Amino acid sequence: MIDARTLSTAPRGEGGAAAATARGRLTVVHPRGLAWQLVVDDARVVIGRQPGDGGATLPHDTVSRRHFAIEWSAVWRSHVLVDLGSRNGVRVGGRAVGAEQRLALEHGVVIAAGDVVLVYERGEVDAAGPDAADAAAIAAIPGDSIAVHHLRRAVARAAPDPSPVLLIGPTGAGKEWIAREVHRLSGRRGQLVAVNCAALSPQLIESQLFGHVRGAFTGATTDQEGLFRAAHGGTLMLDEIGELPDSLQPKLLRVLQEHEVQPVGSTRTVGVDVRVVAATNRDLAGEVEAGRFRRDLYARLALFELRVPALRERRVDLVTWIERLRAAWHARRGTTAAPLALSADAAEAILLHDWPENLRGLDRLIHHLEVTVPAGRPVPYDALPEWLTAPRPDAAAGAAAPSQPSGPAPRRRAPAADELRALLAQLDGNVAAVARHYGCDRRQIYRWMDALGIPRAG
Repeated sequence: MIDARTLSTAPRGEGGAAAATARGRLTVVHPRGLAWQLVVDDARVVIGRQPGDGGATLPHDTVSRRHFAIEWSAVWRSHVLVDLGSRNGVRVGGRAVGAEQRLALEHGVVIAAGDVVLVYERGEVDAAGPDAADAAAIAAIPGDSIAVHHLRRAVARAAPDPSPVLLIGPTGAGKEWIAREVHRLSGRRGQLVAVNCAALSPQLIESQLFGHVRGAFTGATTDQEGLFRAAHGGTLMLDEIGELPDSLQPKLLRVLQEHEVQPVGSTRTVGVDVRVVAATNRDLAGEVEAGRFRRDLYARLALFELRVPALRERRVDLVTWIERLRAAWHARRGTTAAPLALSADAAEAILLHDWPENLRGLDRLIHHLEVTVPAGRPVPYDALPEWLTAPRPDAAAGAAAPSQPSGPAPRRRAPAADELRALLAQLDGNVAAVARHYGCDRRQIYRWMDALGIPRAG
């Protein structure tokens, strides 16, 4: 890491007790070559290109000597960002911060300082934790966000035990990746068999899970072992477990308790050695309270309950996942992925998006970029799909302040190229000052420059 610093002053809460909530971390996500993290607590720290004694150096040409400061507010119980009159400005959650304005930070908020894009997270990670040297675990569950560090630790604790694991998280968050890692770390010699309960035939689901004997029903011309016996010695992933019919829930509970299945049409049971990993995007505890899922089955499945965070909760890892999924996109086509070069505006927009489709949404973005942007070309903001850049009513989500700045002005028609060149020269290339002159966001100036063929400085 470049100038990765830990400010060691222990935060204090009421009565002098240490307040762990004061711990936070800033991580540079863009540009990718700037590997920089800063751990902060309740000590004020100035961040900039040349911040002076006690400051944190952020070495980038678009960062001012003293760009912004982070400090702890005991009143707001949060870290606070203060713009120190930076030349290229600071944006928090996509909105400009006024000079000397104090802005409270929430977990996962995106910060842009010049062309450097960072993510602020609450909490901390023990760098010497059990996943620090486990390259296979990091490959299976990639990312450096605090949420993913905690998830890898939870998986490492749960995997060696034979008890069921319940994965709860939104659709597309990567629950099958987690199931594969649980299976790998379990050391079980059998295979991982994955099935989507919502995709099983309602008429044949019991047979598909537990098998059947010949003649059990019309069309049963041979014995079938079923998915549980197919996973004998290994792991069975039951995805969308919340979709399991009421009639099958007590039978699944019996399998988990007795470790045996009774094929449809048979009077005998067959022993099975299967580790079950169930997954759902539902609030299964809420489903129990509503009477839509058996309480005893939930209790049995949730001996280890792991929460898989949505993509918007691990924004630090977004670009890492884009690179991983791009490589897979090219591998399916027998091609090689060129290095991905995002403009600062494009990177910020990607990080600000809520990603309701999670990894599937990233797949959609990657496909769009690969078929529309020439290979090896930097990706400008205007190359992003409209569904990603469309204004959101909650554009300031993730940031709150006692004095919230107003959002950027609506777009206006681009000035003539000569006019824009002259103003840039007059203001010594200060894009933030040009944006103030036109009453618009700095990203709009960059879009105009790109459209008019005016090169960006540096």
